[in-house]
Amino acid sequence: MSSPETHQTPYEAILDQEIETGLEELNRSATGIFLSALSAGLDIGFGPLLMAVMVTLAGGSYSVATTEILVANMYAVGFIFVVLGRSELFTEHTTLAVLPVLGGQATVKQLGRLWVLVYSANVVGGAAFAVLMVTIMPSVGTIEPHAFEEIALTYTTQDIVTLVAGGVLAGWMMGLVSWLVSAAQESISRTFFVWLVTTAIGLAHLPHCIAGNVEIVAGLMASSEVVFMDYAEFLLAATVGNAIGGTVFVALLKYGHVVRGSQ
Repeated sequence: MSSPETHQTPYEAILDQEIETGLEELNRSATGIFLSALSAGLDIGFGPLLMAVMVTLAGGSYSVATTEILVANMYAVGFIFVVLGRSELFTEHTTLAVLPVLGGQATVKQLGRLWVLVYSANVVGGAAFAVLMVTIMPSVGTIEPHAFEEIALTYTTQDIVTLVAGGVLAGWMMGLVSWLVSAAQESISRTFFVWLVTTAIGLAHLPHCIAGNVEIVAGLMASSEVVFMDYAEFLLAATVGNAIGGTVFVALLKYGHVVRGSQ
């Protein structure tokens, strides 16, 4: 975006780094993208798993506020694994991969290819993790099946408009994660930003299409209160909301203010 001779402002440096990273992802092989995204879908499942463990352990012994805070902190674990591990996560790419397109270095076709590969692999990986989680963990004795139901009902009892609106906020915040991680210089500060934002998403019960995919599939398997239409409605609404939030409120606005500010 800036010539080597031009002194860059901090936000120009962040944008250039984001665009460079986005281009690298857009130009990766389809196999590499899919496998990385599959890994992300699996890894993010550790958040919902630990959430269910915490719900089971709490068992009504703590106040609602304390339980909510503890569960939200568990929610962040999966995101820390994925973001710091640099696996392909759909909600990061609603911002990261859009920036090169806005800058004219990539095409909408390339963006669509990346989104389809990452999203499908994330969903498949997350669903596979949910199956393993529901099959194994109750037998281990650390999770009661009602915990899966309780977590899933948090989202399936919301109407579709609320899910889309909440999804916009979650996508907006995940776009900020990408921006903040690029701005951070050390692993500790990057971990802090991922923890801060994703704990807030969990505490506010904002729907994230990939983490929520694990949560709802687990609830679908463990409870008759969650049906397939609940899952389909959640996934559609959360995905649309997340894509709008990351693309409009982070990619477009950040790109716009940096480019306009440098003119």
